[in-house]
Amino acid sequence: MGWLLGLGIAGLVLLVLSLVFDGVLEGVLDGIGGGLDGFLSLPVIAGFVSALGFTGAIVLGTTGTGAGVATGAGVAAGVVVSWLTWRFSRALLRGGSAPAPRGEDLTGTSGSVVTAIPADGYGEVLLYLADQPVKFAARSEAAVPRGTEVWVESVLSPTSVAVRPLER
Repeated sequence: MGWLLGLGIAGLVLLVLSLVFDGVLEGVLDGIGGGLDGFLSLPVIAGFVSALGFTGAIVLGTTGTGAGVATGAGVAAGVVVSWLTWRFSRALLRGGSAPAPRGEDLTGTSGSVVTAIPADGYGEVLLYLADQPVKFAARSEAAVPRGTEVWVESVLSPTSVAVRPLER
């Protein structure tokens, strides 16, 4: 039973190392995996080894069966745990599929003037890009006072926009 507990603890240590070093150790298995798409990642292997060890030790300690049955139960549990770990990690990696916001997304949005816009120069407007407030330099054909709600007509550069006062 000692060697099964040792496998379980070794799997936990491997999992902690893979989390602490966050991908540094991942290069060890790059050439081995081939087309398995992350199935031989360190968290998956750590889950397999831990489940094999701990399940085997539990089966060996609680039943009167031998080491072969306990190891078989551990392997079965390890396969299940490693498959669940692989599926969970793939789901987490696919979670951030929304495209990054771009400046062109500002055209047609509204905002408010935070620094008055003179007729011949730039002022500042507060706009929301991906639900985050961002200040942009702004031009307008007419002077626009502070606090006025404006409509973005076009994006002039990554940091400036052309606006017009919003009429309601």
